[in-house]
Amino acid sequence: MKNLFSIMILGMFIPSVEAQDISLFEKKVFEMNDLALPYRILYPEDYNPTKVYPLVLFLHGAGERGDDNEKQLTHGVSIFLKPEHREKFPCIVIAPQCPSDSYWASADIDRSTYPLNIKYDYNNDITLGLAFALNVTKQIIETESVDTKRIYITGLSMGGMGSFEAIYRFPDLFSASAIVCGGGDDEAYSSQHTSCAFWIFHGADDAVIHVDHSRRMYERLLYLNADVRYTEYPEVNHNSWENAYQSLGLLDWMFSQSK
Repeated sequence: MKNLFSIMILGMFIPSVEAQDISLFEKKVFEMNDLALPYRILYPEDYNPTKVYPLVLFLHGAGERGDDNEKQLTHGVSIFLKPEHREKFPCIVIAPQCPSDSYWASADIDRSTYPLNIKYDYNNDITLGLAFALNVTKQIIETESVDTKRIYITGLSMGGMGSFEAIYRFPDLFSASAIVCGGGDDEAYSSQHTSCAFWIFHGADDAVIHVDHSRRMYERLLYLNADVRYTEYPEVNHNSWENAYQSLGLLDWMFSQSK
C-alpha cells in the first residue's frame, strides 16, 4: 500500500495569479426557500448547445461568504479565465455564493485553535449553503449542455470541506475533486468517497487549517483504496491556492477524469 511518504513535495511560493476579466463570469440569481441567492457562471467560448461540456463547481473559502462573490473570482477560480485554458479546456464553471450566515459543510469550526478543530456530522441536515450549491448544479445540468460523465468539484478552505460533503451526499455525481487547504478528520470519509478521484493540496505552514488534516485525509483515502494524490508546499501558508491552481497538470488531470 502507498503511504504518507509518497507525498509529492513541490517548490517555493508561486506569485499571485494575474488579474483576469471577471466579467466573463455572468452573475445570476437562483430562487430557493424564498431566497434569491447569487451565483456566477462561466460559459465556454463559442458555446454550442448541440455539444456537451464538462461542468466544474467551485466553492470559495469562508472569507468570501456574503452577498457578492466577486472577491473569490480573484482567487483560484481565475484559473478558468486564462485564455489558454479557455481554449484547451472548454467547460461550464459555476461559482455559487455561500450566504454569510451559512457554510458549505456540516462542520463545527473553531478558528481560534491551532491546529484547527473540526467535527463533521454528515447526519445533520444539509446546510443552506451546500443545498444552494448542489441545487444550482442540478439546475445547470438540466438546462445547459453538460457532459454528465465529467462533472468536477473544487474548493478552497471551507470549500474543500464542502467538497467532501457534496461527494458524500451525491457519490455518483462527481468524477474528480481538487481540494485546497480544506482540512478534515476521520468522520469525513466513507466508502462513498471512493467513487471520485481526489487531488489534495496544502501549504506546510498553514496556520488556519493545519496541514496534518490534509495529510490524514490523504492517508484515509488511501486506506479506502480511493484514487487520490496529495501535493504539499513547503513554506506556504493558508493561501496555498496561489500554488495549487497554477499547478502544472491540474487541469489536464481534472478533465481527463470521467465516470
